[in-house]
Amino acid sequence: MRDRLEELGDDTKVVLATFTDPANLVEYAQVNDLPFPILIDTDRTAYRAFGLGRGSIARIWGWKAGKRYFELLRDEGISGLRRPTEDTLQLGGDFVVGPDGSLVYGFWGEGPDDRPSVDDLVHAIGRVTS
Repeated sequence: MRDRLEELGDDTKVVLATFTDPANLVEYAQVNDLPFPILIDTDRTAYRAFGLGRGSIARIWGWKAGKRYFELLRDEGISGLRRPTEDTLQLGGDFVVGPDGSLVYGFWGEGPDDRPSVDDLVHAIGRVTS
């Protein structure tokens, strides 16, 4: 998404909402070099409002997660792995909200690897701004 921010227009605001502890946020923002604001929702009010539930242990920690951890071990060694500090079962989503506050596009993830394509998000934003 970062590579395509210029396509979104000046009136579009991209925001990351997370439930992380504020103490973790500085490192997260530095590591990911995020060019947009981060909102902290520690009590997950927004997560509940958008209907973002929790995933099953099998879905969250299944073979896809195992594969990813294997890749981290292979590519970065043991230093590439970190013990989770968050609720790993909390599901995420991606949403486009119109200027009037209405939900224009919603994607409710079914796991940590489940995200819409950037093309889908850019197209949804384009419907609002055109």
